Amino acid sequence: KVIVDLDSPLPEQWVGRVGFNLELYPGDLFGKSWYLGGESGIFPRQPDRAMQRDRWGELQATPFARGPRLMVAAESDSQRLVIESATGDIALYDGRNKHNNGWFVVRSLARAGATTGAIEWTIRPHGIQGWRESPVVEVSQVGYHPAQRKVAIIETDPADGGGGVARLRRISESGGFEDVLSRAPAAWGDFLRYKYLRFDFSAVKRPGMYVVEYRGYRSVPFRIGDDVYGRDAWQPTLGYFLPAQMCHMRVEEQYRVWHGVDHLDDARMARPDSNHFDGYAQGPSTLTRFAAGEVVPGLNVGGWHDAGDDDLRIESQADEVWILASTYELFGVDYDDTSIDQSRRLVRIHQPDGKPDLLQQVEQGILSILGGYRSMGRLYRGIIVPTLPQYVLLGDVANSTDNVHADSSRGADLRGASLHGGSDDRLVFTEQNPSHEYKGIVALAIAGRVLRDYDPALARESATAAEELWHRETDSAAAFDDRVAATVELLLTTGKSEYRQALLAMRPRIIERAGSVGWAVGRALPAIADTAFTAELRGAVAREFAKVRTAQEKTPYGVPYEPYIWGAGWGIQWFGVQQYFLHRAFPDVVSTEYMLNALNFVLGVHPGRNTASFVSGVGARSMTTAYGFNRADWSYIPGGVVSGTALIRPDLPELKNFPFLWQQAEYVLGGGATHYMFLAIAADRTLNGKER
Repeated sequence: KVIVDLDSPLPEQWVGRVGFNLELYPGDLFGKSWYLGGESGIFPRQPDRAMQRDRWGELQATPFARGPRLMVAAESDSQRLVIESATGDIALYDGRNKHNNGWFVVRSLARAGATTGAIEWTIRPHGIQGWRESPVVEVSQVGYHPAQRKVAIIETDPADGGGGVARLRRISESGGFEDVLSRAPAAWGDFLRYKYLRFDFSAVKRPGMYVVEYRGYRSVPFRIGDDVYGRDAWQPTLGYFLPAQMCHMRVEEQYRVWHGVDHLDDARMARPDSNHFDGYAQGPSTLTRFAAGEVVPGLNVGGWHDAGDDDLRIESQADEVWILASTYELFGVDYDDTSIDQSRRLVRIHQPDGKPDLLQQVEQGILSILGGYRSMGRLYRGIIVPTLPQYVLLGDVANSTDNVHADSSRGADLRGASLHGGSDDRLVFTEQNPSHEYKGIVALAIAGRVLRDYDPALARESATAAEELWHRETDSAAAFDDRVAATVELLLTTGKSEYRQALLAMRPRIIERAGSVGWAVGRALPAIADTAFTAELRGAVAREFAKVRTAQEKTPYGVPYEPYIWGAGWGIQWFGVQQYFLHRAFPDVVSTEYMLNALNFVLGVHPGRNTASFVSGVGARSMTTAYGFNRADWSYIPGGVVSGTALIRPDLPELKNFPFLWQQAEYVLGGGATHYMFLAIAADRTLNGKER
């Protein structure tokens, strides 16, 4: 039962407005039936109800129906639900009429004059006697390299008695299946709400397409092949996702336009002492020579839109530059499938231009970071739209502003006047944040190294800016991990002894925090050239890796994984990147096992019934409904990586096919997709013996 009691009767002006809502997730109800008040229908895929104004003048959706008893999905034993009201009618609404991300809404109004039992419902979900969750077989949606360990995870109901044989079957070139391996899977134990088994088929190395079967469940087809991570695995991230996110550009793909040229009116200085939305705030000063509302030049070039929104945060821009530059530097990937013309502000997917796409993307990020530094003498905190109607805009980001700087002599901007009643130019915010400053230094320093041959002038300017920022007075104890990373990049770029000495001066704390910074410092050990320091760090890394192994054993997936409300995929990827750098520095101490387990997790070996790859468009089944700028179309951007399976308290892993659940389906910049790309390339090079 649901009973709503009030402390006192509703004031007359609130009668007919105050009620109780229960929202029903739409993705599982499309095409299902409902009955209410003698009416019937199906739950539609798009909101079809007409809008009308209520007696207070507000636009409201007309209900599907009203009545005392609602039956949902009568045809489905697993979804049937009855809601009955003892205190008045129930109304069924489509919440998407008012908000694109709305759900179906069941609503009753509080009775006038009532206190006790102002609303009273009885909710009866249908239960299936003796129901058990059927087994799920979790495999990498991409597949496996012949040389790597191959383990299918089988998830079963906690009351499942076990038994049965798992089978690996090869899909024959002539049709049908060939039985390759059959055995009882090994029991692993309990995790979250399920019981887990493991089916190891590492001994199978023959190239081809395979499936795993267990008690009536058949996995999707997957490959075994030595190019499984080198072919169509990471390319969509570089070839689709990054181009689609590029700001200040028109992005085309043959007949399609991903988005038009946008935000050429970036950006006006934010007002001091202002608290904006989405975490943006400006302190008592602009920290620059610009007054509030003044146009800051140089910000209408470069950068990538945050995938769910269209803002540019310094940490996401800087982290993106770093991982892209690191990928190019480590692996020498000269992949070219995109034409990027900065002078024409034009990007064309699947049209090579003779330049490495990775370097062109590094340039895209650096142009934005340096643009702010050139004008303001400091890094921006971020650039974001001024109004909420722009912030919630879905679709082509070119529609957010009129691409013309605000001009007080002509009144409000064209689009600003029509949509927002004022200037539509984005705002630039500044801050004093050592962590973000060091991240910017990291990006500028590594760009100064990898762009030397591609654009020597831009490389020199980047390195100079990085050194200038590093030498400014700041609390050297603040943001220690980021300071270490910045110092490492400056040492690798400049070779100057002052950065070597700075790292050695931080030696005690580096050893203490080897689990956080050892991966970064390990890259610089040859340049530091201190045998005692190297030995001490090796010992600290070994101790930390022992902890990693212990944490791995707590889950059937071989990755340290403690679920919480947000999907854990991004964190697992990032930790995988760190483990790979530790492996390169200390190959006798840190194995590649975690890196490969992290890849498997992202590619489908993760808890829950939805075994989709978190990488959109990669693998036999992937997240093709995602929280990007095209989410209103229930669509996706190839190569984008969602955060993935979230935890519904206390122990239910969930990955919904719903584009507005940012906790599970959102794309982000700053490594969300490119950490995966890095890991896939690293796996390809490592397993094929092609590490540089």
